[in-house]
Amino acid sequence: MAKNTKKNSDPNYKVIAENRRARFDYAIEDDIECGIILTGSEVKSLRENSANIAESYAAVEDGELWLVNSYIAPYDRAMFSHEERKRRKLLVSRKELANLWNATQRKGMTLVPLVMYFNHKGRVKLKIGIAKGKKAHDKRATEAKRDWGRQKQRLLRHGE
Repeated sequence: MAKNTKKNSDPNYKVIAENRRARFDYAIEDDIECGIILTGSEVKSLRENSANIAESYAAVEDGELWLVNSYIAPYDRAMFSHEERKRRKLLVSRKELANLWNATQRKGMTLVPLVMYFNHKGRVKLKIGIAKGKKAHDKRATEAKRDWGRQKQRLLRHGE
């Protein structure tokens, strides 16, 4: 908890895009922070416009990690604009890349982008979750648990 409050008080730390549905659709086992290769117009667009990582996923192909189908809004004042939904290369260490490949190819896991943000140095980072897809009954259980939590909070607030 103390680590998150430090990040939130940092003036450079800013969440750009969050995939809130990922925790509902997937059981996330582990997460990894990785860098992302962007052009100048993409970074400027992220600073003032929005991005969407809800429909995107990460994949290990030919010994490289790629972010597929992520959306970065076009930057109006750019001389050379960027493609909005291009594949973007993600930066991880060789050891982490080997672990990710092992998880996806051998264990049948999925790489789901969880959150894209500017870190304390002002660099764009992406947190990727190593996840296993949930079945329909698992999703219903998650929804029931969430509804019960809301009901409990309501009861505590009203003192009943």
